[in-house]
Amino acid sequence: MFELGDLVIMKKSHACGQNRFEVIRLGADIKICCMGCGHIIMMPRRDFSKRLKKIATKQPDVKIEQESHYVTLDQLQKPKI
Repeated sequence: MFELGDLVIMKKSHACGQNRFEVIRLGADIKICCMGCGHIIMMPRRDFSKRLKKIATKQPDVKIEQESHYVTLDQLQKPKI
């Protein structure tokens, strides 16, 4: 399954032409960030699972130098409760 920080490939590409996304939030809704333009998309987990083609790279294997929009787990903001 997918985890926080994974790079995934979706069945349909984004408007910018890129179909690679980074998972930046997990829960009932999944938030993904386009690796082409940095646009953030939020969708229900069920829709995400239907639209997911494959997991390109697991979070520990990502080479940060090669990914311009990649956000590490340390850089994610903690929710203010």
